[in-house]
Amino acid sequence: MSMPHQAAIRAGITLVASIVACTASADVSLNAMFGDHMVLQQGIRNRIWGRADAGEQVTVTLGGQSHAGTAGPDGAWHVMLDPVTAYGGPHTLTVKGKNTLTFNDVLIGEVWICSGQSNMQWSVNQSNDADLEKAAASYPQIRFISVPQVGTQDPQWTFSGSWQACSPETVGEFSAVGYYFGRQLHQTLGVPVGLIDNAWGGSAAEAWVRRDRLAGHPTLRAIHERWAGMEAGYEAEKAAYDASVKKWEEAAAKAKADGTQPPARPNPGANPEGRMRGNARPGNIHSGVLTPSIGYGLRGVIWYQGESNASRAYQYRELFPLMIASWREEWNLADNRDFPFYWVQLADFKAVKPDPAESDWAELREAQTMTLDALPNTGEAVIIDLGEGKDIHPKNKQDVAKRLARWALAETYGRSGVACRSPRYASMERSGGGIVLSFANVEPAKAAWRPFDVAEPVGFTIAGADRAFVPAVAKILDDGRIEVSSPAVAEPVAVRYAWADNPVCNMYSAAGLPLTPFRTDDFPGVTAEAK
Repeated sequence: MSMPHQAAIRAGITLVASIVACTASADVSLNAMFGDHMVLQQGIRNRIWGRADAGEQVTVTLGGQSHAGTAGPDGAWHVMLDPVTAYGGPHTLTVKGKNTLTFNDVLIGEVWICSGQSNMQWSVNQSNDADLEKAAASYPQIRFISVPQVGTQDPQWTFSGSWQACSPETVGEFSAVGYYFGRQLHQTLGVPVGLIDNAWGGSAAEAWVRRDRLAGHPTLRAIHERWAGMEAGYEAEKAAYDASVKKWEEAAAKAKADGTQPPARPNPGANPEGRMRGNARPGNIHSGVLTPSIGYGLRGVIWYQGESNASRAYQYRELFPLMIASWREEWNLADNRDFPFYWVQLADFKAVKPDPAESDWAELREAQTMTLDALPNTGEAVIIDLGEGKDIHPKNKQDVAKRLARWALAETYGRSGVACRSPRYASMERSGGGIVLSFANVEPAKAAWRPFDVAEPVGFTIAGADRAFVPAVAKILDDGRIEVSSPAVAEPVAVRYAWADNPVCNMYSAAGLPLTPFRTDDFPGVTAEAK
């Protein structure tokens, strides 16, 4: 899921850290998160940090408050600002050491990280109604910044990037889900919104986790060990690849001189250097992309990732919660230690299959849903109805963002009357020749359900002890439960709903939120043994 069309914008190969390190007598400098047009998180103590000469005193001033810190032996310094609220502005932030830096047009508001892989990275330009969206994007109090894609095992302290105010001219290349999410918050809350896009297309979840967290985990260490084996063979593999390129160059030169057809060039994808700097190596994105922003004041995170881990969905049951928990620990925001973390469940994708079948995408969705029970202050936007079978990048990012914004508005900001939780399977009981299902997050009444397109529930399958699932007939009972049966299964033991890569399903709550895909069984799945 690479994004070549954005490579020029997000390459970020030259690291600011290397420039700073080469400065003999360093002026006071700040992490790139701090600059003109930035948004600081309201209501918490904001950490401001940077570099200076060892022992140099640095003073940071914002409005009527001023705080001083001293650079340590490595030149690193930081101060903590007192909590401020989204009032007035724009403000000026001044940082003074041997030199003085002044940052203008600073706003106080709500800050969110927009993270994950290509469906979060997917830009406004690439999404539905881009021309109309850009034409209407005059929101000077929405600000955004993008973190370049740098894959490395060496933690970076800063990056190359800057804040921009939202306008028709600037919004096109920014994350569509991020922008539409932030716009909904801004319009509803009436405060400035800052958005930090650090998504990387095709990235694996393990690349977003600190390497030692994987190595020390009882089951996830298998990821670390697999990569350690590849790293041990890197030098020999690189030497062999370089030799093949040199041999090709010599053969190509001879063919040119002889006027004959040159041989095929070695596949650049076989170069192990790309793998070592890529978006799947454990810790690579954590060190190169996430670390520079860790500690910046924020309200929460929205996340859209999972496609790259679908073949190891059972593993994701532990990997995803570990990633979220580790981010929260590393941010160490006393005012917001368990910051909200809301994600998008995988959309429907690939061909529609007429018969029930196993599905790694269904198992990944299940792992995502299980994380709701594993960690507090989390939420899942179910979009089983918003995908495109032939495109892993569905272009309807507006509705995706609205479902994420519902979580933030209802759970984070306490807006009453805003529905956010999709119905979820709760329990089952045998009844005659069928199974009756009960659900959470839905009113106990028949009117609580709104089947789409046709009146009958669609998308249920049922199986007996032989575990052979067949399409089922489903009926909504007066108390809101759903009865599922099939004449082909006399003694059913399990029911599944929307259990496919691209299921045909139609169940919504009265609030218009789709029923979360589920299964009542725990039969071993196709990814159960994947490491």
